[in-house]
Amino acid sequence: TDIACNRGGIGMTFSGVISTGWVSHDGKRPPAFLVASAVAVALAALIPVVYLVVRSVGSGSEWADIIWRVSTAAVFGRTFLLIAAVTAISITVAVPVAWLTVRADIPLRRVLSVASVLPLVLPSFVMATTVIEMYSPRGVLQGWLSIFGVERLPDIYGLGGATLVLVLMTYPYVLLMVRGALGRMDPGLEEAARAMGYGPVHTFRAVTLPMLRPAIAAGSLLVGLYTLSDFGGVTLLRYQTFTSTIMIQYETSIDRTLAAVLSLVLVVIAVVLLVGEGFTRGRGAYHRSTVGAVRSARRVDLGRWRWGGVAVVGLPVLIGLVIPIGVLVYWLARGLVNDQQLLPLLIPARNSLYISLLAAVLTLGAALPVAILVVRFRSGLSRFIERSTYIGFGLPGVVVALSLVFFGINVARPLYQSVWLLVFAYGVLFLPAGIGALRSSLLQVNPRIEEAAQGLGRSQWRVISSVTIPLVMPGAFAGGAMVFLLTMKELPATLILSPIGYRTLSTSIWSAASEAYFGKTAAAALLLVLVAGVPTAYLTLRGYGPRAEVATRTSPPSAPPGLVGAGR
Repeated sequence: TDIACNRGGIGMTFSGVISTGWVSHDGKRPPAFLVASAVAVALAALIPVVYLVVRSVGSGSEWADIIWRVSTAAVFGRTFLLIAAVTAISITVAVPVAWLTVRADIPLRRVLSVASVLPLVLPSFVMATTVIEMYSPRGVLQGWLSIFGVERLPDIYGLGGATLVLVLMTYPYVLLMVRGALGRMDPGLEEAARAMGYGPVHTFRAVTLPMLRPAIAAGSLLVGLYTLSDFGGVTLLRYQTFTSTIMIQYETSIDRTLAAVLSLVLVVIAVVLLVGEGFTRGRGAYHRSTVGAVRSARRVDLGRWRWGGVAVVGLPVLIGLVIPIGVLVYWLARGLVNDQQLLPLLIPARNSLYISLLAAVLTLGAALPVAILVVRFRSGLSRFIERSTYIGFGLPGVVVALSLVFFGINVARPLYQSVWLLVFAYGVLFLPAGIGALRSSLLQVNPRIEEAAQGLGRSQWRVISSVTIPLVMPGAFAGGAMVFLLTMKELPATLILSPIGYRTLSTSIWSAASEAYFGKTAAAALLLVLVAGVPTAYLTLRGYGPRAEVATRTSPPSAPPGLVGAGR
């Protein structure tokens, strides 16, 4: 269905909202340097899988018995139930929060935009500990409610508690993806629908939400894979998942063949999630069929509902950030009373900041060729490359770390016990965060812009550097923020791969918690939030704040503006 409107004598026609057909690029082959770069990234991401295959060879026929055990099937069921619950609730929380912080005129919008992504930086075992402290049957909340006659709260352990912790930690994945997509989305689509008499709710459901489908799918995949790989949170809340079973095998067994076999099964589960994400994303085009102009959307005036919007955004911030920080501040105060020394944390803070920024930049650089290849040159090869890069995110950090120890000792000896091998591990683990954000943003860039630049004589490399990269900056900032935050809190890979004597905030938190120094634990966790918060605020506000209009070429008169393909 064509939606037409006329504003100021300028006619615009939008041919539907989303193309459901396969985007064709006239049979063009991708440039050799792009394919070589993407293949190299995919091979690097598959190192853990190769390691698991090598370690599993000695299991013989026992792998089938391991997989088909009744207890293994029960763990499968619990794991998939947790993934489904966490993913569904994360989407429900993140999409309204993203729209309100990008498109609405709510008060404190910039502050809430930054605060809503900071729960991502808290390690899962810290978040789980604060949840237990607050909401357990004998926790702080029960103490407050005792004056009203409440003697015991419901049990926080099990599926409910694990879901709460993981939702608080993973909804920012979807949030950042959707924010990046909203920041790059052409506001003319919604304006055209409103001009045709569509109300705000109908416009959001029929125009905005379908355009956000790739971002939601990419964020949901990260949520599912993170839930699959988490160990600390689910263990403290006594909910057995597949990853916790693998970690127990790694910690208690001298022969790690069984753990390797179970980890390979985890790879299969990750592949299933990848296939499901590809099906959900679809093959539609999510850009205008002509160039037009990139401009910021007008803020929606919510009127008397503005403070209601603040409440919607503020509730997950309150539960996922303010309350945990309050618990940490309380622990810190008790530690200061007991004269616990905090100055030694400054060096780990410097190390965390340095290595996280380095990992974010290098990971985005590695993600860029994969994102361009999978969006602009769709094929079986590009899909395989993309899905290969996502597998590491679904594996426990200890599996990836041990695989890179094997790789460093046997293949890349100069990298062993160096910061660069640790950065390499972060890239393998968190590459999907960068690829998903860049891909969602690139899907909204009309390929004719790049074709026009090539027609003017620019090489493909010049087109990517001077046209494509500037246009996908909202996605780049979103992906950079996610990689930075994830790197700041990564623990298993840091413990195993960091050079001798190299301490970060995450390892300091772990050491203090292991020794029951809750004051030091709180100080390190609060410093982690502070150190991560400043760059995250810059990346978030830089990516979603006001931006200058990008001047682009108008289409010839014979080609009216519109979206590619037929409407939904």
